[in-house]
Amino acid sequence: MSLYAVTNPATGESVRDYPTATDAEIQTSVATADAAFKRWNKSALPDRVKLLGRVAELYTERRDELAAIVTREMGKPVFQAQIEVDIVASIYRYYADNGPAFLEDEQIDVVAGGKAIVRKDGLGVLLGIMPWNFPYYQVARFAAPNLMNGNTILLKHAPQCPESALAMEQIFLDAGAPEGAYVNIFATNEQVADIIADPRVQGISLTGSERAGSAVAEIAGRNLKKVVLELGGSDPFLVLDSANVDQAATHALFGRFGNTGQACNAAKRIIVADAVYDEFVEKFVSAVSSVKVGDPTEADTFMGPLSSTAARDSLAAQVDDAVAKGATVLAGGSRLEQAGAWFQPTILAGVTADMRAFSEELFGPVAVLYRVSSEDEAVELANNSVYGLGAVIQSTDAAKAQEIADRLETGMVYINEAPGTAAELPFGGIKRSGVGRELGKYGMDEFVNRKLIRTGT
Repeated sequence: MSLYAVTNPATGESVRDYPTATDAEIQTSVATADAAFKRWNKSALPDRVKLLGRVAELYTERRDELAAIVTREMGKPVFQAQIEVDIVASIYRYYADNGPAFLEDEQIDVVAGGKAIVRKDGLGVLLGIMPWNFPYYQVARFAAPNLMNGNTILLKHAPQCPESALAMEQIFLDAGAPEGAYVNIFATNEQVADIIADPRVQGISLTGSERAGSAVAEIAGRNLKKVVLELGGSDPFLVLDSANVDQAATHALFGRFGNTGQACNAAKRIIVADAVYDEFVEKFVSAVSSVKVGDPTEADTFMGPLSSTAARDSLAAQVDDAVAKGATVLAGGSRLEQAGAWFQPTILAGVTADMRAFSEELFGPVAVLYRVSSEDEAVELANNSVYGLGAVIQSTDAAKAQEIADRLETGMVYINEAPGTAAELPFGGIKRSGVGRELGKYGMDEFVNRKLIRTGT
């Protein structure tokens, strides 16, 4: 079986294999992207705007086709897949509309007299290593700002997403991208290591596991390459004493179980104040138990299968470990006995530090509930993680929510809403959740040469 293959996780059916690139093909791809950079980096900004605007249009035009691909590849419910395509179109439009302003020269006041500016210029060929959970979105937040910067892109997608990878490359071709501006590569891990070391490649962006991020950062460090890493999280969701419990339960449902729980910034640890704990649990369990789990091609399905049977079995092992050590299952708790990679939407309580579910990221439809007696205890528990991607605070006390937000050790905080994303909002974390930021104007600043141009008196 090929490394790159589509296996429908809803049925277990093997759909199609795709050949891995040869070493010669990889070298050709790098050379093509390098040659394209020399032209694209000198292109007029209106040309870049035109390309990204057309890419956005094509995503919108091909919305249903693109959604069907990822539903087949990784089991995303089709209406959520369509929403992902909409977000992607908004990202390309955002950088088409705002990118030129982000690239304007910055004037610097010079103490000794004369003039100085900082001019932003592309760096060169960039390698993107992207995951399967949001096949289009993860690529867009890397590719859109960097193409606007004048960089060119080599895109290595997850092995289970070859069809969506090719669909994205075709969109760029159809949008009129210069040859080599965006190149898909079906590379092995060994080939990726060689690409990172190649002097023509100037930076690497990876979204994936902590282990993958460490491996890529190590190779990049040896070769003095800039990296942006988004490595997941175990995000806290704080329900405080003054929270609107109905709203909090709804936000927790969408924040934890959207995309079948397979989101880096999902609300994985739900920390609830003692005064509202029983009411919240009742409403949350009821909401989770009513979720429609089923055929992801049906428009009213909220939760489909996990991305693979391996992912399902890994999650089941974490849940089984917690239960064996005394955790309580409030909903779900096990695999669904049918073909495919199915797991019940699950809620665990009574999780303690000796259980894997306490410290490990649960990448699937499992929420862990914690009961706390004070805001200080809630903050301490929220920060008791090696990760620091995002957090949610549910409170009707605006001043209190802002104060708690300042105390949380995360890159992002959402107040009185489910965790989410938008083109203009910077995305990224701290601690072992990674380094760097994507999206917003900050997404334009990671892979640029900030060139000082000083003119004397």
